[in-house]
Amino acid sequence: MRRTFPAMAGAGILALQLLAACSSGGSNNPATAAVTTAAVAPSITAQPQNAAVVAGQAATFTVAAAGTAPLQYQWRMGGNAIAAATAASYTTAATSTAQNGAMFSVVVTNSAGTVTSNSAVLSVNSQLTITASSLPNGTVQSPYSATLQATGGQTPYAWAVQSGQLPAGLALSGTTGTISGTPTTVGSASFTLSVKDAGGAMATLAVSITIGATVGSTSPFGHVVIVVEENANYDSVVGSTAMPYLNSLIKSYGLATQYYSNGHGSITDYMMLVTGQLLTDNDNETPATFPVSVNNAVREVVANGKTWKAYAESLPYVGYTGGDTGLYAVRHVPMPYLTDVQDSATGKLGLVPFTQFATDLASGQLPDYSFITPNLCDDAHNCALSVADTWLQTNIAPLLTSTPFKNDGLLIITFDESGSDDTNGGGRIATVLVSPRFSKPGYQSSTLYFHQSALRLMLEGLGITTLLPGAAATAPTMWEFFTFTPP
Repeated sequence: MRRTFPAMAGAGILALQLLAACSSGGSNNPATAAVTTAAVAPSITAQPQNAAVVAGQAATFTVAAAGTAPLQYQWRMGGNAIAAATAASYTTAATSTAQNGAMFSVVVTNSAGTVTSNSAVLSVNSQLTITASSLPNGTVQSPYSATLQATGGQTPYAWAVQSGQLPAGLALSGTTGTISGTPTTVGSASFTLSVKDAGGAMATLAVSITIGATVGSTSPFGHVVIVVEENANYDSVVGSTAMPYLNSLIKSYGLATQYYSNGHGSITDYMMLVTGQLLTDNDNETPATFPVSVNNAVREVVANGKTWKAYAESLPYVGYTGGDTGLYAVRHVPMPYLTDVQDSATGKLGLVPFTQFATDLASGQLPDYSFITPNLCDDAHNCALSVADTWLQTNIAPLLTSTPFKNDGLLIITFDESGSDDTNGGGRIATVLVSPRFSKPGYQSSTLYFHQSALRLMLEGLGITTLLPGAAATAPTMWEFFTFTPP
Protein backbone atom coordinates (compact mmCIF):
# COMPACT_ATOMS: atom_id res chain seq x y z
CA MET A 1 0.00 0.00 0.00
CA ARG A 2 1.30 3.50 -0.93
CA ARG A 3 1.92 5.98 1.90
CA THR A 4 0.27 9.37 1.38
CA PHE A 5 0.86 11.13 4.69
CA PRO A 6 3.84 13.20 3.59
CA ALA A 7 1.81 14.68 0.74
CA MET A 8 -1.06 15.54 3.07
CA ALA A 9 1.33 17.18 5.41
CA GLY A 10 2.62 19.36 2.58
CA ALA A 11 -0.89 20.40 1.68
CA GLY A 12 -1.64 21.40 5.26
CA ILE A 13 1.44 23.57 5.36
CA LEU A 14 0.38 25.27 2.13
CA ALA A 15 -3.09 25.99 3.56
CA LEU A 16 -1.60 27.55 6.63
CA GLN A 17 0.63 29.75 4.49
CA LEU A 18 -2.36 30.93 2.44
CA LEU A 19 -4.33 31.72 5.61
CA ALA A 20 -1.44 33.74 7.00
CA ALA A 21 -1.19 35.68 3.79
CA CYS A 22 -4.91 36.54 3.87
CA SER A 23 -4.69 37.87 7.39
CA SER A 24 -1.49 39.86 6.87
CA GLY A 25 -3.28 42.97 5.26
CA GLY A 26 -0.68 43.16 2.51
CA SER A 27 -1.30 45.49 -0.38
CA ASN A 28 -1.26 42.65 -2.82
CA ASN A 29 -4.08 40.92 -1.01
CA PRO A 30 -6.81 40.34 -3.60
CA ALA A 31 -9.39 40.00 -0.80
CA THR A 32 -9.15 43.71 0.37
CA ALA A 33 -12.47 45.83 -0.36
CA ALA A 34 -12.49 49.71 -1.13
CA VAL A 35 -15.07 51.78 0.98
CA THR A 36 -16.33 55.29 -0.35
CA THR A 37 -18.08 57.84 2.09
CA ALA A 38 -20.82 60.12 0.56
CA ALA A 39 -20.12 63.97 0.75
CA VAL A 40 -22.33 66.04 3.16
CA ALA A 41 -23.97 69.18 1.72
CA PRO A 42 -23.23 72.51 3.54
CA SER A 43 -25.49 73.87 6.25
CA ILE A 44 -25.48 77.19 8.14
CA THR A 45 -24.70 76.77 11.84
CA ALA A 46 -24.48 80.51 12.71
CA GLN A 47 -26.23 83.14 10.59
CA PRO A 48 -24.67 86.59 9.83
CA GLN A 49 -25.83 89.22 12.33
CA ASN A 50 -27.05 92.79 11.71
CA ALA A 51 -24.41 95.52 12.20
CA ALA A 52 -24.75 99.17 13.20
CA VAL A 53 -21.84 101.61 12.77
CA VAL A 54 -21.09 105.30 12.42
CA ALA A 55 -20.17 106.56 8.96
CA GLY A 56 -16.45 106.04 8.46
CA GLN A 57 -16.28 102.86 10.56
CA ALA A 58 -16.02 99.30 9.21
CA ALA A 59 -18.69 96.62 9.64
CA THR A 60 -17.92 92.88 9.63
CA PHE A 61 -20.36 90.07 8.83
CA THR A 62 -19.49 86.42 9.66
CA VAL A 63 -21.12 83.07 8.88
CA ALA A 64 -20.40 79.62 10.33
CA ALA A 65 -21.13 76.58 8.18
CA ALA A 66 -20.77 72.79 8.38
CA GLY A 67 -20.39 70.22 5.62
CA THR A 68 -17.81 68.28 3.68
CA ALA A 69 -14.70 70.33 2.99
CA PRO A 70 -13.69 72.29 1.11
CA LEU A 71 -16.42 74.91 1.62
CA GLN A 72 -16.58 77.87 -0.72
CA TYR A 73 -18.11 81.25 0.21
CA GLN A 74 -19.55 84.04 -1.92
CA TRP A 75 -20.94 87.17 -0.21
CA ARG A 76 -23.70 89.15 -1.84
CA MET A 77 -25.10 92.65 -1.29
CA GLY A 78 -28.72 93.02 -2.29
CA GLY A 79 -28.44 89.82 -4.33
CA ASN A 80 -25.34 90.87 -6.28
CA ALA A 81 -22.05 89.07 -5.78
CA ILE A 82 -19.26 91.07 -4.16
CA ALA A 83 -15.94 90.58 -5.93
CA ALA A 84 -13.23 88.92 -3.81
CA ALA A 85 -15.63 88.46 -0.86
CA THR A 86 -14.97 84.69 -0.65
CA ALA A 87 -14.18 84.00 3.01
CA ALA A 88 -16.33 83.11 6.00
CA SER A 89 -16.15 86.78 7.10
CA TYR A 90 -16.68 89.94 5.05
CA THR A 91 -15.75 93.48 6.13
CA THR A 92 -17.19 96.55 4.43
CA ALA A 93 -16.08 100.17 4.92
CA ALA A 94 -19.26 102.08 5.79
CA THR A 95 -18.13 105.36 4.28
CA SER A 96 -21.48 107.20 4.28
CA THR A 97 -25.07 107.05 5.43
CA ALA A 98 -26.02 106.22 1.83
CA GLN A 99 -25.19 102.60 2.72
CA ASN A 100 -27.76 102.55 5.50
CA GLY A 101 -30.14 99.60 5.06
CA ALA A 102 -27.89 97.54 2.76
CA MET A 103 -28.49 93.75 3.06
CA PHE A 104 -25.67 91.18 3.05
CA SER A 105 -25.98 87.41 2.61
CA VAL A 106 -23.54 84.60 1.77
CA VAL A 107 -23.80 81.50 -0.45
CA VAL A 108 -21.88 78.45 0.89
CA THR A 109 -21.04 75.69 -1.62
CA ASN A 110 -19.25 72.34 -1.67
CA SER A 111 -19.24 69.32 -3.98
CA ALA A 112 -22.56 68.12 -2.59
CA GLY A 113 -24.65 71.29 -2.81
CA THR A 114 -25.33 74.95 -1.96
CA VAL A 115 -26.99 76.84 0.90
CA THR A 116 -27.74 80.59 1.26
CA SER A 117 -27.67 82.41 4.61
CA ASN A 118 -30.22 84.82 5.97
CA SER A 119 -29.69 88.50 5.09
CA ALA A 120 -27.99 90.77 7.65
CA VAL A 121 -28.83 94.50 7.61
CA LEU A 122 -26.20 97.25 7.78
CA SER A 123 -27.23 100.42 9.67
CA VAL A 124 -24.99 103.44 9.04
CA ASN A 125 -25.51 106.49 11.27
CA SER A 126 -24.03 109.98 10.84
CA GLN A 127 -21.12 111.15 13.02
CA LEU A 128 -22.06 111.74 16.64
CA THR A 129 -22.09 115.49 17.32
CA ILE A 130 -23.18 117.81 20.13
CA THR A 131 -25.19 120.53 18.39
CA ALA A 132 -24.86 123.29 21.01
CA SER A 133 -21.76 125.50 21.12
CA SER A 134 -22.53 127.29 24.39
CA LEU A 135 -24.84 127.24 27.39
CA PRO A 136 -26.89 130.12 28.82
CA ASN A 137 -25.70 131.77 32.00
CA GLY A 138 -27.77 131.84 35.17
CA THR A 139 -28.62 133.76 38.29
CA VAL A 140 -27.94 132.69 41.84
CA GLN A 141 -30.98 131.27 43.67
CA SER A 142 -33.02 131.24 40.45
CA PRO A 143 -34.06 127.95 38.77
CA TYR A 144 -31.83 126.98 35.84
CA SER A 145 -32.48 124.53 33.02
CA ALA A 146 -30.69 123.94 29.72
CA THR A 147 -30.96 120.81 27.57
CA LEU A 148 -28.12 119.66 25.36
CA GLN A 149 -28.81 118.10 21.99
CA ALA A 150 -26.83 115.55 19.97
CA THR A 151 -27.18 114.20 16.44
CA GLY A 152 -25.84 111.14 14.67
CA GLY A 153 -24.49 107.99 16.21
CA GLN A 154 -26.74 105.31 17.64
CA THR A 155 -29.37 106.13 20.21
CA PRO A 156 -29.80 105.98 23.15
CA TYR A 157 -27.25 108.56 24.28
CA ALA A 158 -25.49 108.75 27.63
CA TRP A 159 -24.36 112.17 28.91
CA ALA A 160 -21.65 112.85 31.47
CA VAL A 161 -19.37 115.57 32.85
CA GLN A 162 -16.01 114.40 31.56
CA SER A 163 -13.88 116.96 33.42
CA GLY A 164 -14.34 120.03 35.57
CA GLN A 165 -17.44 120.76 37.62
CA LEU A 166 -20.87 122.25 37.06
CA PRO A 167 -21.82 125.33 39.08
CA ALA A 168 -22.83 124.45 42.63
CA GLY A 169 -26.49 123.47 42.75
CA LEU A 170 -26.69 122.19 39.15
CA ALA A 171 -26.70 118.58 37.96
CA LEU A 172 -26.62 116.83 34.59
CA SER A 173 -29.12 114.12 33.63
CA GLY A 174 -27.22 111.28 31.98
CA THR A 175 -30.24 110.21 29.92
CA THR A 176 -31.78 113.50 28.78
CA GLY A 177 -28.72 115.79 28.67
CA THR A 178 -30.51 118.40 30.78
CA ILE A 179 -28.55 120.58 33.19
CA SER A 180 -30.90 121.79 35.87
CA GLY A 181 -31.16 122.93 39.45
CA THR A 182 -30.88 126.13 41.45
CA PRO A 183 -27.40 127.75 41.48
CA THR A 184 -26.17 128.51 44.97
CA THR A 185 -22.93 130.41 44.27
CA VAL A 186 -22.03 133.42 42.12
CA GLY A 187 -19.12 132.76 39.73
CA SER A 188 -18.04 130.97 36.56
CA ALA A 189 -17.56 127.24 36.11
CA SER A 190 -15.75 125.64 33.16
CA PHE A 191 -16.19 121.97 32.33
CA THR A 192 -16.23 119.44 29.50
CA LEU A 193 -19.36 117.46 28.69
CA SER A 194 -19.40 114.15 26.82
CA VAL A 195 -22.07 112.11 25.08
CA LYS A 196 -21.68 108.44 24.19
CA ASP A 197 -23.91 106.55 21.82
CA ALA A 198 -25.02 102.92 21.95
CA GLY A 199 -22.10 101.90 19.76
CA GLY A 200 -19.46 103.44 22.02
CA ALA A 201 -18.73 106.55 19.91
CA MET A 202 -18.17 109.75 21.92
CA ALA A 203 -18.32 113.51 21.33
CA THR A 204 -17.22 116.24 23.75
CA LEU A 205 -17.93 119.92 24.31
CA ALA A 206 -15.92 122.36 26.46
CA VAL A 207 -18.24 125.05 27.86
CA SER A 208 -18.74 127.34 30.83
CA ILE A 209 -21.66 128.74 32.79
CA THR A 210 -21.52 132.04 34.66
CA ILE A 211 -23.81 132.45 37.63
CA GLY A 212 -24.42 136.11 38.41
CA ALA A 213 -25.99 137.97 41.27
CA THR A 214 -29.71 138.59 41.33
CA VAL A 215 -30.78 141.09 38.67
CA GLY A 216 -31.94 144.43 40.04
CA SER A 217 -35.52 145.35 39.26
CA THR A 218 -34.58 148.55 37.41
CA SER A 219 -30.94 148.13 36.33
CA PRO A 220 -30.05 144.79 34.76
CA PHE A 221 -26.69 146.08 33.53
CA GLY A 222 -23.88 147.43 35.64
CA HIS A 223 -21.78 148.46 32.64
CA VAL A 224 -22.72 149.42 29.08
CA VAL A 225 -20.20 149.92 26.28
CA ILE A 226 -20.87 151.07 22.72
CA VAL A 227 -18.38 150.87 19.84
CA VAL A 228 -19.24 152.71 16.61
CA GLU A 229 -17.78 151.70 13.25
CA GLU A 230 -18.08 153.58 9.96
CA ASN A 231 -19.97 153.53 6.67
CA ALA A 232 -20.80 149.90 5.80
CA ASN A 233 -23.89 148.28 4.34
CA TYR A 234 -25.49 145.47 6.34
CA ASP A 235 -24.72 142.88 3.66
CA SER A 236 -21.07 143.93 3.57
CA VAL A 237 -20.73 142.98 7.23
CA VAL A 238 -23.13 140.18 8.17
CA GLY A 239 -21.85 136.88 6.81
CA SER A 240 -18.78 138.54 5.32
CA THR A 241 -15.40 136.82 5.45
CA ALA A 242 -13.90 140.28 5.97
CA MET A 243 -15.19 140.37 9.56
CA PRO A 244 -14.89 136.87 11.06
CA TYR A 245 -14.67 138.10 14.65
CA LEU A 246 -17.78 140.26 14.48
CA ASN A 247 -19.65 137.42 12.80
CA SER A 248 -18.58 135.07 15.59
CA LEU A 249 -20.24 137.48 18.04
CA ILE A 250 -23.36 137.47 15.87
CA LYS A 251 -23.44 133.68 16.00
CA SER A 252 -23.08 133.57 19.78
CA TYR A 253 -25.07 136.61 20.89
CA GLY A 254 -27.64 138.93 19.24
CA LEU A 255 -28.16 140.63 15.86
CA ALA A 256 -30.71 143.31 14.99
CA THR A 257 -31.44 142.43 11.37
CA GLN A 258 -33.66 145.47 10.74
CA TYR A 259 -31.62 148.25 12.35
CA TYR A 260 -31.26 151.47 10.34
CA SER A 261 -29.20 154.61 10.76
CA ASN A 262 -31.07 157.90 10.93
CA GLY A 263 -29.35 159.74 8.11
CA HIS A 264 -26.17 160.34 6.18
CA GLY A 265 -23.40 162.48 7.56
CA SER A 266 -21.55 161.10 10.55
CA ILE A 267 -22.45 163.84 13.01
CA THR A 268 -26.16 163.18 12.38
CA ASP A 269 -26.01 159.62 13.69
CA TYR A 270 -23.46 160.18 16.45
CA MET A 271 -25.63 162.94 17.90
CA MET A 272 -28.69 160.69 17.75
CA LEU A 273 -26.79 158.08 19.77
CA VAL A 274 -26.27 160.52 22.66
CA THR A 275 -29.09 163.11 22.38
CA GLY A 276 -31.90 161.25 20.62
CA GLN A 277 -32.20 164.17 18.19
CA LEU A 278 -31.25 164.99 14.59
CA LEU A 279 -29.33 168.21 15.23
CA THR A 280 -27.21 168.74 12.12
CA ASP A 281 -25.84 166.94 9.07
CA ASN A 282 -22.82 169.23 8.69
CA ASP A 283 -19.74 167.11 9.34
CA ASN A 284 -17.58 170.24 9.36
CA GLU A 285 -18.99 171.41 12.68
CA THR A 286 -16.61 171.36 15.65
CA PRO A 287 -17.29 171.59 19.39
CA ALA A 288 -16.42 175.27 19.16
CA THR A 289 -18.80 176.03 16.27
CA PHE A 290 -21.62 173.74 17.33
CA PRO A 291 -22.02 173.44 21.12
CA VAL A 292 -24.95 171.17 22.05
CA SER A 293 -26.97 171.99 25.15
CA VAL A 294 -29.98 169.66 24.75
CA ASN A 295 -30.55 166.76 27.13
CA ASN A 296 -28.09 163.95 26.52
CA ALA A 297 -26.67 160.67 27.79
CA VAL A 298 -23.85 162.28 29.78
CA ARG A 299 -26.26 164.58 31.62
CA GLU A 300 -28.57 161.69 32.57
CA VAL A 301 -25.72 159.37 33.60
CA VAL A 302 -24.22 162.00 35.90
CA ALA A 303 -27.63 163.01 37.29
CA ASN A 304 -28.23 159.40 38.30
CA GLY A 305 -24.93 159.10 40.13
CA LYS A 306 -23.15 157.02 37.52
CA THR A 307 -19.81 157.36 35.74
CA TRP A 308 -18.88 157.76 32.08
CA LYS A 309 -15.93 158.08 29.69
CA ALA A 310 -15.48 158.62 25.98
CA TYR A 311 -12.50 156.51 24.86
CA ALA A 312 -11.32 158.00 21.56
CA GLU A 313 -8.44 156.46 19.65
CA SER A 314 -5.82 159.02 18.52
CA LEU A 315 -7.27 161.71 20.83
CA PRO A 316 -4.27 164.00 21.48
CA TYR A 317 -4.72 164.19 25.25
CA VAL A 318 -7.23 163.98 28.11
CA GLY A 319 -9.87 166.71 27.85
CA TYR A 320 -9.17 167.62 24.22
CA THR A 321 -12.18 169.46 22.71
CA GLY A 322 -10.57 170.71 19.52
CA GLY A 323 -11.08 169.69 15.89
CA ASP A 324 -9.70 166.95 13.65
CA THR A 325 -6.05 166.00 13.98
CA GLY A 326 -4.23 163.09 12.40
CA LEU A 327 -6.50 160.01 12.47
CA TYR A 328 -8.76 161.59 15.07
CA ALA A 329 -12.11 162.85 13.71
CA VAL A 330 -14.06 164.90 16.22
CA ARG A 331 -17.37 164.36 14.38
CA HIS A 332 -17.08 160.69 15.42
CA VAL A 333 -16.82 161.61 19.11
CA PRO A 334 -20.06 163.35 20.18
CA MET A 335 -19.16 164.10 23.80
CA PRO A 336 -16.89 167.16 23.16
CA TYR A 337 -19.86 168.91 21.51
CA LEU A 338 -21.95 168.65 24.69
CA THR A 339 -21.91 171.75 26.89
CA ASP A 340 -22.12 169.40 29.87
CA VAL A 341 -18.58 168.36 28.88
CA GLN A 342 -16.86 171.28 27.19
CA ASP A 343 -17.99 173.80 29.81
CA SER A 344 -16.96 171.66 32.78
CA ALA A 345 -13.45 170.91 34.01
CA THR A 346 -14.77 167.66 35.51
CA GLY A 347 -16.66 166.84 32.32
CA LYS A 348 -13.54 167.21 30.19
CA LEU A 349 -11.83 164.54 32.29
CA GLY A 350 -14.21 162.04 30.71
CA LEU A 351 -12.56 162.58 27.31
CA VAL A 352 -9.63 160.16 27.27
CA PRO A 353 -7.36 158.53 24.67
CA PHE A 354 -8.33 154.93 23.91
CA THR A 355 -5.08 153.68 25.47
CA GLN A 356 -6.77 154.33 28.82
CA PHE A 357 -9.38 151.64 28.10
CA ALA A 358 -7.04 148.67 28.63
CA THR A 359 -5.74 150.25 31.83
CA ASP A 360 -9.23 150.79 33.23
CA LEU A 361 -10.27 147.30 32.22
CA ALA A 362 -7.30 145.65 33.89
CA SER A 363 -7.75 147.62 37.11
CA GLY A 364 -11.51 147.08 37.34
CA GLN A 365 -12.14 150.82 36.85
CA LEU A 366 -14.39 150.64 33.81
CA PRO A 367 -17.08 153.36 34.10
CA ASP A 368 -20.77 152.56 34.03
CA TYR A 369 -21.18 154.06 30.53
CA SER A 370 -18.41 153.90 27.89
CA PHE A 371 -18.52 155.40 24.37
CA ILE A 372 -15.67 153.98 22.25
CA THR A 373 -14.50 155.50 18.98
CA PRO A 374 -11.71 153.83 16.95
CA ASN A 375 -9.65 156.16 14.76
CA LEU A 376 -10.27 156.78 11.05
CA CYS A 377 -8.44 153.62 10.02
CA ASP A 378 -9.57 151.21 12.71
CA ASP A 379 -13.26 152.14 12.34
CA ALA A 380 -13.23 151.16 8.61
CA HIS A 381 -13.65 154.78 7.45
CA ASN A 382 -10.28 154.93 5.70
CA CYS A 383 -9.25 151.28 5.92
CA ALA A 384 -10.79 147.91 5.10
CA LEU A 385 -13.46 146.17 7.17
CA SER A 386 -10.90 143.47 7.92
CA VAL A 387 -8.76 146.08 9.71
CA ALA A 388 -11.72 147.11 11.86
CA ASP A 389 -12.48 143.47 12.64
CA THR A 390 -8.91 142.78 13.75
CA TRP A 391 -9.03 145.88 15.94
CA LEU A 392 -12.24 144.66 17.57
CA GLN A 393 -10.80 141.23 18.29
CA THR A 394 -7.61 142.70 19.74
CA ASN A 395 -9.14 145.45 21.85
CA ILE A 396 -12.73 144.51 22.61
CA ALA A 397 -12.58 140.71 23.01
CA PRO A 398 -10.82 141.01 26.42
CA LEU A 399 -13.81 143.03 27.65
CA LEU A 400 -16.13 140.03 27.37
CA THR A 401 -14.13 137.91 29.81
CA SER A 402 -13.24 140.68 32.24
CA THR A 403 -14.65 141.14 35.73
CA PRO A 404 -17.22 142.45 36.41
CA PHE A 405 -18.31 143.00 32.79
CA LYS A 406 -18.80 139.29 32.12
CA ASN A 407 -21.43 139.23 34.88
CA ASP A 408 -23.23 142.54 34.36
CA GLY A 409 -22.17 144.04 31.03
CA LEU A 410 -23.79 145.04 27.74
CA LEU A 411 -21.73 145.70 24.59
CA ILE A 412 -23.25 147.27 21.48
CA ILE A 413 -21.27 147.29 18.24
CA THR A 414 -22.93 149.30 15.49
CA PHE A 415 -22.14 151.46 12.45
CA ASP A 416 -22.95 155.15 12.14
CA GLU A 417 -24.51 154.76 8.67
CA SER A 418 -24.55 152.52 5.62
CA GLY A 419 -22.10 152.84 2.79
CA SER A 420 -24.52 153.17 -0.14
CA ASP A 421 -28.04 152.58 1.16
CA ASP A 422 -30.61 155.33 1.80
CA THR A 423 -33.42 153.12 3.13
CA ASN A 424 -35.20 154.69 6.12
CA GLY A 425 -32.82 157.62 6.08
CA GLY A 426 -29.31 156.28 6.51
CA GLY A 427 -29.63 152.70 5.34
CA ARG A 428 -29.60 149.27 6.95
CA ILE A 429 -26.60 148.61 9.18
CA ALA A 430 -25.25 145.76 11.30
CA THR A 431 -25.88 146.15 15.03
CA VAL A 432 -24.70 143.45 17.41
CA LEU A 433 -25.76 143.21 21.05
CA VAL A 434 -23.55 141.23 23.42
CA SER A 435 -24.16 140.32 27.05
CA PRO A 436 -21.99 137.44 28.28
CA ARG A 437 -24.53 136.76 31.01
CA PHE A 438 -27.92 137.70 29.60
CA SER A 439 -27.84 137.31 25.79
CA LYS A 440 -30.13 134.81 24.13
CA PRO A 441 -27.59 132.71 22.19
CA GLY A 442 -27.64 133.43 18.46
CA TYR A 443 -30.79 135.55 18.72
CA GLN A 444 -31.85 137.53 15.65
CA SER A 445 -34.55 140.20 15.71
CA SER A 446 -36.62 141.48 12.80
CA THR A 447 -37.99 144.47 14.75
CA LEU A 448 -37.42 147.87 13.13
CA TYR A 449 -34.87 149.84 15.18
CA PHE A 450 -32.93 153.12 14.86
CA HIS A 451 -30.11 154.65 16.91
CA GLN A 452 -32.55 156.10 19.45
CA SER A 453 -33.48 152.56 20.54
CA ALA A 454 -29.83 151.82 21.30
CA LEU A 455 -29.67 155.04 23.35
CA ARG A 456 -32.78 154.02 25.29
CA LEU A 457 -31.39 150.52 25.91
CA MET A 458 -28.10 151.83 27.28
CA LEU A 459 -29.71 154.29 29.69
CA GLU A 460 -32.58 152.08 30.85
CA GLY A 461 -30.13 149.20 31.16
CA LEU A 462 -28.29 151.28 33.76
CA GLY A 463 -31.55 152.01 35.57
CA ILE A 464 -32.12 155.49 34.09
CA THR A 465 -35.81 155.60 33.21
CA THR A 466 -36.85 159.25 33.54
CA LEU A 467 -36.11 162.20 31.23
CA LEU A 468 -34.71 160.03 28.45
CA PRO A 469 -33.17 162.27 25.77
CA GLY A 470 -35.21 163.13 22.68
CA ALA A 471 -36.64 160.25 20.67
CA ALA A 472 -35.19 157.70 23.10
CA ALA A 473 -38.18 158.33 25.37
CA THR A 474 -40.58 156.72 22.88
CA ALA A 475 -38.25 154.48 20.84
CA PRO A 476 -38.97 150.72 20.70
CA THR A 477 -37.21 148.90 23.52
CA MET A 478 -34.65 146.20 22.79
CA TRP A 479 -35.25 143.85 25.72
CA GLU A 480 -36.10 140.97 23.37
CA PHE A 481 -32.40 140.13 23.04
CA PHE A 482 -31.99 139.12 26.69
CA THR A 483 -33.04 136.33 29.02
CA PHE A 484 -34.17 138.42 31.99
CA THR A 485 -37.62 139.86 32.60
CA PRO A 486 -37.54 143.50 31.38
CA PRO A 487 -37.45 146.09 34.17
